[in-house]
Amino acid sequence: MTVAEYIASELKKRGIKYVFGIPGGPSLAYIKAFKAEGIRFILTSNEAAAGIMADVTGRITGLPGICHATFGPGATNLSTGIGGALLDRSPVIAFTSQVPAKMKRRTVQMNIDHQMLFEPITKATTEINNETISDVLNDAFELTMAEYPGPVHIGLPSDQADKEVTVTKNIRDEQNTETQIELDSEILDLLRYSKKPVLAVGLTAKRAQIKGELNAFLAKFPMPVIITPMAKGVISEDNDCYAGVLFHAASDKLNEILQEADLVIGLGYDPVEYNYEAWMPDVPLIHFNTIRTDMPDHLMVRQVVAPVRGILPLIEAVVFEPTAWRKEEISECRHSISRMLMKNSTSFGPVDVINTLNEYLPGNLVLTIDVGSHIHLFGQYWRTGNNRTIFMTNGWSGMGFGIPAAIGAALNIPDKPVACVTGDGGFLMMCGEIVTARRLNLGILFIVLADNELNLIRLKEEKNEIKDFNTELSDQSLLGEKTFLGTPVIRCESKTELENIVSKVYPLDEPLILELLIDPTDYKDLVVV
Repeated sequence: MTVAEYIASELKKRGIKYVFGIPGGPSLAYIKAFKAEGIRFILTSNEAAAGIMADVTGRITGLPGICHATFGPGATNLSTGIGGALLDRSPVIAFTSQVPAKMKRRTVQMNIDHQMLFEPITKATTEINNETISDVLNDAFELTMAEYPGPVHIGLPSDQADKEVTVTKNIRDEQNTETQIELDSEILDLLRYSKKPVLAVGLTAKRAQIKGELNAFLAKFPMPVIITPMAKGVISEDNDCYAGVLFHAASDKLNEILQEADLVIGLGYDPVEYNYEAWMPDVPLIHFNTIRTDMPDHLMVRQVVAPVRGILPLIEAVVFEPTAWRKEEISECRHSISRMLMKNSTSFGPVDVINTLNEYLPGNLVLTIDVGSHIHLFGQYWRTGNNRTIFMTNGWSGMGFGIPAAIGAALNIPDKPVACVTGDGGFLMMCGEIVTARRLNLGILFIVLADNELNLIRLKEEKNEIKDFNTELSDQSLLGEKTFLGTPVIRCESKTELENIVSKVYPLDEPLILELLIDPTDYKDLVVV
């Protein structure tokens, strides 16, 4: 087989269905090979969006998401999405076309060193030839999935696609490396004698799918559970032990619980979302995670490096007495956060929006959230329950995530309704992908919270007593028409209008944009900056 045919064949064997990107001339042999193997090449409007779609694909399928870009500007555009996969811990393999080895040091149109570009934002970067491609692919699939999951970059020199592969090797079998977890006497004493422990659950635990273990553990040992934003959904907001989300709206209310704690148990807690020292009380910390984590010297921390799945049953086996927490203590903390949404608004704002969407959107919705003030509200107040799914970026926190993430979700979870919530700033960054959604006939609801400004930046300016500047996006309606790039637009200016629309909007057989003209005043009381 040629190099192009070999790569397509190996992706197919590993269960890959999509490659996201924008082709260049050297890509054509690969796209032809993908088609022959039944792999869909999803054309995007921007390579950064391709990286984000691959990121979300990796999160959903558990297989690496695959994306592609061409020389120079294609690769630099792609790098934004790849950085997201690194800090949001998603398995991704990024292919880029590059000049042949003999031309790498020459002055050539669109030529930059792709390995130097991707080195700081990937777990590894390399390039292939017809002799090394087999080993490189095997290594890439293993490395991208290893903890922490993250992106691997492979350069495809333009003179290699049609060369015959000279060395092929079988896909390596997964190594079953069971880890024997041992807890030393100090950790055992901390667990046994703690009366008021707090469980801090993070991104690694969400990825390990421990929801069942967590519910079973809490039924026997009730204690407050606080979660990081990207762990949302690992526990239902209706669970008696659920306290709230760190870092997001009204999270200062969690101090009511934290000041009573005598121990924090970090379960799959990844500081890439929020460093421990930003919120930890002055108590011991037991940190369970898949890799050793850098910690500040002043924390009283004991680390256990092990798979997160199985930790709670292990703790259960060594803890003998229920905790001293009363359900009322936890519920009062939870309710003090939720009460912030119970005020009567005099104008149509974010509180009206999230209360309406929580009530009227489907119970099995897949929701993607862009970055901005609104993510702090949805991160705290969106109700996942038992069947809703939410995707966001927090380790990377790149604006423009929401729209391409929704497209990736709709392709990989076709049997569930999908919606995206974005501010007008994030919408402007990725609105070209509306055409992608339309071309693919994806029934995604794009909800644009239009306040005509970069509100989160304005709030930070106010906190630092800086006069508002460089945050105004528009002095009129963002869309202002009935269609945008061929997609229907509904403009909404009141809670009643929004209720009428979203209560009957699904099922959708094409994308739809809701432009919500909101007053951003609510953010000032809710967002902790």
